[in-house]
Amino acid sequence: MRLAFREPRRGTDEIRGNLRVNFKAESGVTCRFGEPIVAASGAAVEWWWASWIEDGAELTMAGVTLLQFDSEGRVIDHRDYWNQEKDCREPYADW
Repeated sequence: MRLAFREPRRGTDEIRGNLRVNFKAESGVTCRFGEPIVAASGAAVEWWWASWIEDGAELTMAGVTLLQFDSEGRVIDHRDYWNQEKDCREPYADW
């Protein structure tokens, strides 16, 4: 299980290493995304992941990603906030 209150990953090497570990542990991922809210300096998008299998256990995560951009449009800050439940749960009606 991943913790929200961990040290941030900084730099390309740390981010790639984190992705390698996570992608290796996960399978059967289904992602759904809401309509992004976009501004010149940032964006936010709601997401719902279902049918997530991590280390043999089904999980469901729903949350929001917040992005901040520099003047050239590159991401300079990326934050995720989520709720996590055991088992596979489909999004609620009208999600």
